[in-house]
Amino acid sequence: MTWLNMIRTAVQGITSNKLRSALTMTGIIIGVASVIAMLALGNGARREVESSFRFLGSDEIEIGMEQTLEDGEMKPKGKLLSFADGLEMAANVPLVDRVEMTVTGYGKARNGRYVADITATGAMADALPGLAQKNQTQPLGWPDGQPLTNEAFLANGRFFTPAEVAGGAEVCVLAHKTALDLFAGDDPVGETIWLNRQRCQVIGVLRELESTDPQERYGRTNINEGLYLPISTAVTHLFAEEPAVSIAAHVRDETQMETAKEQISTYLRQRHGIILDGADNYTDDFYMTTRQDVLGAKLEAARTFSLLLAAMATVSLVVGGIGIMNVMLVSVTERTREIGVRMAIGARRRDLILHFLLEAMLISALGGLLGTAVGILVIPLAAQLNGSPALLQPNSIPLAFGVALLTGVVFGLYPAVRAAHLKPIDALRYE
Repeated sequence: MTWLNMIRTAVQGITSNKLRSALTMTGIIIGVASVIAMLALGNGARREVESSFRFLGSDEIEIGMEQTLEDGEMKPKGKLLSFADGLEMAANVPLVDRVEMTVTGYGKARNGRYVADITATGAMADALPGLAQKNQTQPLGWPDGQPLTNEAFLANGRFFTPAEVAGGAEVCVLAHKTALDLFAGDDPVGETIWLNRQRCQVIGVLRELESTDPQERYGRTNINEGLYLPISTAVTHLFAEEPAVSIAAHVRDETQMETAKEQISTYLRQRHGIILDGADNYTDDFYMTTRQDVLGAKLEAARTFSLLLAAMATVSLVVGGIGIMNVMLVSVTERTREIGVRMAIGARRRDLILHFLLEAMLISALGGLLGTAVGILVIPLAAQLNGSPALLQPNSIPLAFGVALLTGVVFGLYPAVRAAHLKPIDALRYE
């Protein structure tokens, strides 16, 4: 029998019972659609993580304060990370180029009869772009790809200068909604407000901000409340006790991140008086995190999510493959006499194996094509439900189709071999 005849016979076998063939394909369709969606979501998540990593920069080491739970409250494990720790770090750690610090407090801002509960952020002079990146915010309507500088965030006035930070100037910059709450639409630049009992001259107003994370856009109101003031002013006047600050050190050479971490550890251990314990170990009261650590954790989460989807797709394909095997076994049984006749007129075992295997592969191939189409159509919905972008790469389609075809071969082989090993006499006598 020629290949053309075998294909024609296989097609007739499939179309002779269309409903049964369609139901058999269902598992393959679901499995292939799952593979397509899985690959697209996995690629999208990986691209998003890598993009975020590039956006945030890879030369930064975040330094945080170790805490411990005591009497139901989180308390410092040792000394606080202080403003002085960060202020002297760049001068004492060779690989640190510059240091960013922030400190946050809460209080009441007052302008005459207007009063607002606000979050006050003490920051460095070039803090806004970095804070916006970490908080996933940007000026409302800001074009993609445009650089974010301090000026990009200002609707009016200016941001404080390095000299004002160094000198502890009594100045502040209001967020969009806070400016409206305290000045009812009037221009606040040049006016004076009271933050708790601290006098502050308003030197600027921020534009309205929005979240760059679509899932967080509903929180726009919160990110537009508060004010910014020099960190030295905040540390000196805003708190009753010395506050813990957040420190981010930028290294001179990204290839020496581990060495930089060791230098920072040595510096902070000296300042905090941390010495070796009896087991020659340091019990640090701080921790460090790099962007590589964050990237690795996020990529690991993305891989875990992809593996979960892959497991679901595998289950669907196995179920579909079992359906193909079941249908092919039924087909072999129904066509036993036909098989006997073919053997009687000279058909070889190899011909019978190829015939039934081809029939199984055609079912899986057709299911693979339909599953590919379904998978492409459901990608936008899956991305929306998952809350992350999806990226369909061209090589995903032949990969998914190949998996479907392989499923047909694996699960169609046993019925084909069983048909080929029937005894001609018994097959001809079968009723």
